[in-house]
Amino acid sequence: MAGARQHIRFLLNGEEVTTGDVRPDETLLDYLRLRRTLSGTKEGCAEGDCGACTVLVGRLSDGELIYEGVNACIRFLASVDGCHVVTVEHLKRADGTLHPVQQAMVDHHGSQCGFCTPGFVMGLYALWMRKPTPSEQDIETALQGNLCRCTGYEPIVKAAKAISGYGAMKNEPLVAERAEVTSILKGWKDGSRVEIGDAGERFIIPGSLDDFADAYEANPDATIVAGSTDVGLWVTKFMREIAPVIFIGGLEELRQFGKSDGAITIGAGVSYTGAREILAAAMPAFGDLIDRIGGDQVRNMGTIGGNIANGSPIGDTPPPLIALGAELTLRKGSRRRTMPLEEFFIDYGKQDRQPGEFVESVTVPLPAKGAHFSAHKITKRRDEDITAALGAYYVELAGDGTVAAVRIAYGGMAATPKRARSAEAMLIGRPWTAENIEAAMDALSSDFTPISDMRASADYRMLVARNLLKRFFIETSGTKKPVTVKRYEAA
Repeated sequence: MAGARQHIRFLLNGEEVTTGDVRPDETLLDYLRLRRTLSGTKEGCAEGDCGACTVLVGRLSDGELIYEGVNACIRFLASVDGCHVVTVEHLKRADGTLHPVQQAMVDHHGSQCGFCTPGFVMGLYALWMRKPTPSEQDIETALQGNLCRCTGYEPIVKAAKAISGYGAMKNEPLVAERAEVTSILKGWKDGSRVEIGDAGERFIIPGSLDDFADAYEANPDATIVAGSTDVGLWVTKFMREIAPVIFIGGLEELRQFGKSDGAITIGAGVSYTGAREILAAAMPAFGDLIDRIGGDQVRNMGTIGGNIANGSPIGDTPPPLIALGAELTLRKGSRRRTMPLEEFFIDYGKQDRQPGEFVESVTVPLPAKGAHFSAHKITKRRDEDITAALGAYYVELAGDGTVAAVRIAYGGMAATPKRARSAEAMLIGRPWTAENIEAAMDALSSDFTPISDMRASADYRMLVARNLLKRFFIETSGTKKPVTVKRYEAA
């Protein structure tokens, strides 16, 4: 493409970086440690689980500069074009004193071996900028993606609560520099495409959504990278070749969302964190589910569109979206088509997507007044774990107590996210009673033949699917007994 840039540009702490020496599969972590000797950022798991590699990435969102913690181990260097990357080294004070987050960690004995400490510091720094006086629940949610094998976490939580006693937010460098950094990043948004390398080293960063559509139509074999929470592991764990690559994480047009005409429309590039903001307001159960997807860093990187497009049978968002009756918009070049989300998934690893066609957005109808919706995820550990089985349920009851509409969808029970049509047939038009729920539970064996794997046995998955449906019935039947006991509510 004539006029395309042959370099990326970003801010690294207080320095402007311009470089064309970038491979499509080079991670931000490797660049920081190996090329810039910024060794405070550690490699622990290389798969976005442990948080030792946490850095902050600042980007413009509707003109506002937002900083979020991300996993540098699975974030590709090319994807920070037009961003501000902040590592733990940037927290150093000019007079040599520790940053408030670091001093709080020292005083409250939040570090022992120290390997994970820089990641915790950066995670707490991101939380402190967002919420200077966080609750204990805020702290634990923010640190779901940071693992420590020494302290038992309690000293780290105490340190997090104490940070504001060590300094004022107004004195923070990222606050003082905000106007200058914002101006620099805005100046770089010129709509130009980046195109670097050839053959096995080629990648493209489109300058706009239309440019992306053109680039993908011309390069239908390219790997599309949005948040890289999936593709990052292709590189770090499976050593896969991913070029040519099209990086779309910087396209603001794909990060738009809004509510109109009784529905929520979410751009494919909206992160889990961004989607939670609007989905939880209308459907609290969806917010609770998103809180259990990865850690904070993964939720900041991973996208709704990516979770749909990769077609995984254990993706967390497709079952609840299907249960809510979501509709998908696909685009190829300038042409768009829509379909019910459930029809997008054909078979394992196969979706109804043509070469050069991509997921542009998903539209989620708001629940009808009085409708019930819930989603429950079963994993080996509660937080930051991959789904063994996930059930999502939506029901509308008529005035006489019969089922006017019902949609039941599961993940982890088949080769794709799938509706339980036989179970639904046992409920539609019938009274919402325990007896009919039992019949629907029995019908699940006609809908699914789950497999056994390292996450769960087939028998366990079927038992879970049955019990989650019963749990949903209990939730909607006026019982005063808590179905889900949350530690903060029970205390």
